[in-house]
Amino acid sequence: MAAAIYSLYIINKSGGLIFYKDYGSAGRMDTNDSLRLASLWHSMHAISQQLSPVNGCNGIELLEADTFDLHCFQSLTGTKFFVVCEPGTHHMETLLKHIYELYTDYVLKNPFYEMEMPIRCELFEINLAQLVLKDRVALLRR
Repeated sequence: MAAAIYSLYIINKSGGLIFYKDYGSAGRMDTNDSLRLASLWHSMHAISQQLSPVNGCNGIELLEADTFDLHCFQSLTGTKFFVVCEPGTHHMETLLKHIYELYTDYVLKNPFYEMEMPIRCELFEINLAQLVLKDRVALLRR
């Protein structure tokens, strides 16, 4: 069975890609494509906030397509976390919030991390890998 999560992106408030991890086996993107996708998502998210007829709209949270779903979580600081996953995967909001918790615990509390810069934190990546593995195991049990 394929993994539910294809890839994870973290975008800073300026729209720059600060973290990318590919979990899928097919259709891997090169660095330029992942940068373009992050930039495009940041722009679409910002435009949707401005064009929404609903006051206080936080932008697009879910984009559903035939071959994938894209779930997005935006923190209060404007950092966006989004996963590209299998269509119909419903528990991604919870997973994104857990990823945000890992980000705050291991990246933001790291004294060597500079805000808005690419994430290079071994503890974050180790705990993220464990979280995704637990998610895959839970998915297989369903």
